[in-house]
Amino acid sequence: MIEEQPEQYEENQEEYEESQEQDSGDSGMEMSNQRVATLEHVDEYLRFGNEFDCSDIHLPTMSRPLWRRFGALQEIWPNADILTAADCERLVNGFLGPREQERLKERGDVDFAYVSDHGRYRASVVKQRLGHDMVFRIINTKLRTMTELGLPPTLKPLTQYHNGLVLVTGSVGSGKSTTLAALINEINHERTDHIITLEDPIEYVFKSAKCHVNQREVHTHTESFAAALRGALREDPDVIMVGEMRDLETISLAITASETGHLVLGTLHTGSASRTLDRVLDVFPTDQRDQIRIMVSESLRGIVSQQLVPRADGAGRVMAMEFLVNTPAVGNCIREGKTFMLPGIMQTGKNLGMITMDDALMDLYKAGLITAQDCLFRAVDQDQMRKDLKMP
Repeated sequence: MIEEQPEQYEENQEEYEESQEQDSGDSGMEMSNQRVATLEHVDEYLRFGNEFDCSDIHLPTMSRPLWRRFGALQEIWPNADILTAADCERLVNGFLGPREQERLKERGDVDFAYVSDHGRYRASVVKQRLGHDMVFRIINTKLRTMTELGLPPTLKPLTQYHNGLVLVTGSVGSGKSTTLAALINEINHERTDHIITLEDPIEYVFKSAKCHVNQREVHTHTESFAAALRGALREDPDVIMVGEMRDLETISLAITASETGHLVLGTLHTGSASRTLDRVLDVFPTDQRDQIRIMVSESLRGIVSQQLVPRADGAGRVMAMEFLVNTPAVGNCIREGKTFMLPGIMQTGKNLGMITMDDALMDLYKAGLITAQDCLFRAVDQDQMRKDLKMP
């Protein structure tokens, strides 16, 4: 999957600069030498974020507005006014509803899905030493197919199981939600099942196609992932998507659901298949791990681990993907607690579509899509990667 720089970038930039000159006498973006005043509403910042293909917008107290483009955090306008505590408080009060304001007052932070005329966002507002900070993750509301994302055909069998556990893993901002949405979208259009998604917050909105899709948001429709998962098991589901498997109870319920005739798709913040399995097993008490290893070895269908790497030409990012398929050899390693052997098994399972993260990175480097430095920096085994790249 590659994030391309939008074709109309320069046109939008010129349009923005002209509008700033007409409206306030200020020109915009990095080419301006004139001051950019604080905008009236967060929606104005979010509109620019959408237009310029950003993943996140940051509005922090005592800082200039920031955005993250192609993985790099930078100032939107180097000559923008600093956001004061009063500016941020005004912006916060301008878009928070009564419920979110109450939660912010009680807890000091609030996370929720925010919808404007320009799109959907995962909004986070926190109180800190200097005032309020706001961060918005821009959600691409257009559901893209597996083909459009460039996902390999070897992932399609994961959508055809009627039970088992599928895990999509990676760091924050690695595209997990997008990949998971593509898998759910595939099921929605190819099967006739009941799909329940449990998210915090709801990101992609699914319209029922051949399947009936029911989406629930944590803190809005339910108190926690675990509570929602317990409730889902009583709603006659065929497929359950768990937005984040973050604690013992949620992971335990997900494994149980995958064993009792449901296909469960979930995410974890881990960087490789072996680390994912270690994370799943390590949350359980020591006296339960032998039993859990057996359960996971039988219910696991596959693990997709991914990261987005800056392109060598600077025109976006490209996805490096590790893929593990549960074979008898993989199941045996899980049962015996020998997850360190998985990379070797994946090397010999290439005919099944398996690939390690380091091999995926090397393929991207050989194709000229990423630099040697990024290839080395993001490798799991950096010592071996350094040798493969013939770097000192």
